[in-house]
Amino acid sequence: MAVSLGLFSVFSTGETASFAKSASFSSVRLASPLAAHHTNLRTVRTVTFATASKPAAEPKKREPRGIMKPRRVSPEMQAFLGGMSEVPRTQALKLIWAHIKANDLQDPQNKKVIICDEKLKTIFGGKERVGFLEIAGLISPHFLK
Repeated sequence: MAVSLGLFSVFSTGETASFAKSASFSSVRLASPLAAHHTNLRTVRTVTFATASKPAAEPKKREPRGIMKPRRVSPEMQAFLGGMSEVPRTQALKLIWAHIKANDLQDPQNKKVIICDEKLKTIFGGKERVGFLEIAGLISPHFLK
């Protein structure tokens, strides 16, 4: 924070440090331009605070939350995922898309539509065709609480 009062300015970091250890003083004598020949001079003292740099803290590894947190899955989803009993939603979606791409299950005329094979029908409720925006909603019931 900087405070300026005419010729007097102070910089403060907001930390409470020992005044004697961290402050440096400098004095400046200023003469009025109109009274340059007089011996009456004002003394202005400025105070500057120096702060010691703190070592950077190592970032903590956070527990996964939300869609990144592994959840138990239904037996149908387990069969599709190859036996994994717990998986994050993001990983399940990634594996579903990998299956779609590997088996060329996108409609050639409209790439937004997925043509389901027997494996996908088990997790998409028996639907023949699914829009790609529907996939997240259709896999939700397979994640158990």
